[in-house]
Amino acid sequence: MSYVINALDRVHNIRILACDSKDVVEEARRLHDLYPTSNAALGRTMSIAALIAMNIKEEDEKIQVRIDGNGPLKTLFVEARSNGELKGYCSDRDIYLKYNDSNKLAVGLAIGNGYLRVTRFSGYKDPFSSQVALQSGEIGDDFAYYFAASEQIPSLVSVGVLVDVDYSTKAAGAIIAELLPGHSEEDIVYLEEIQKTLRPISSELNDGRSIEDIVLQYFSGAEILEKREIRYHCDCSRERFLKGLLTLNKKDLDEVLEDEEIKIQCEFCNKVYTFDKDEIIKYQRENV
Repeated sequence: MSYVINALDRVHNIRILACDSKDVVEEARRLHDLYPTSNAALGRTMSIAALIAMNIKEEDEKIQVRIDGNGPLKTLFVEARSNGELKGYCSDRDIYLKYNDSNKLAVGLAIGNGYLRVTRFSGYKDPFSSQVALQSGEIGDDFAYYFAASEQIPSLVSVGVLVDVDYSTKAAGAIIAELLPGHSEEDIVYLEEIQKTLRPISSELNDGRSIEDIVLQYFSGAEILEKREIRYHCDCSRERFLKGLLTLNKKDLDEVLEDEEIKIQCEFCNKVYTFDKDEIIKYQRENV
């Protein structure tokens, strides 16, 4: 089971969000048939998005994370809801790049230069987006910069995905540790020292340790406050795609209706929906 935890180190004024996301990352890999670097990039983004969603209070709220780069991976998109549901996709599933000097998956090269955008949706107000330039494309560095630049929160960010020789996900997880208002210089130094000694989170998890044990080891004053399951869930449906067709302008819809049969593939789960022309015309008449 993939899950996130919320912890608080009152001694050092630090809030810690952490997750073991192996199962949800592996489900995304399976659905999209991802190659290793594509898997690592999407898995890292999903893991961080799951932690950001811990801040969501209402059931109808959600966050969307979009990363656009000039590398071969091009775009990563993830949506996370307050109930623990996650879904996402990347533009190219077939990326397998490694750094020659370390043999590690080259997520930064795959993404390249570009932008990270986080959009928050609430049932009570208009969506709010904030965007920063990518720092390395390695996801963790980029989110650390995002929290510092967009939210003015000094944070430690660690995220990782280990991929097995058969391309399956061996381990995946993330930690965000953010200093709370009223923190001292000593608290800043404490967090910096943890960042120096923290092993890659995916390696820690791959060694068989729980995310709770990892947090309690590195943050001596931490107390686990909450645990929440996360899971891959796509909410696509025939009804949703039919409604989407009706949002097309008349010219585009007429072009669609030139074919007797229309196939639409969901980008989040790859399920294919087939509609015939008469079904679309009937739905259009009933919903005008």
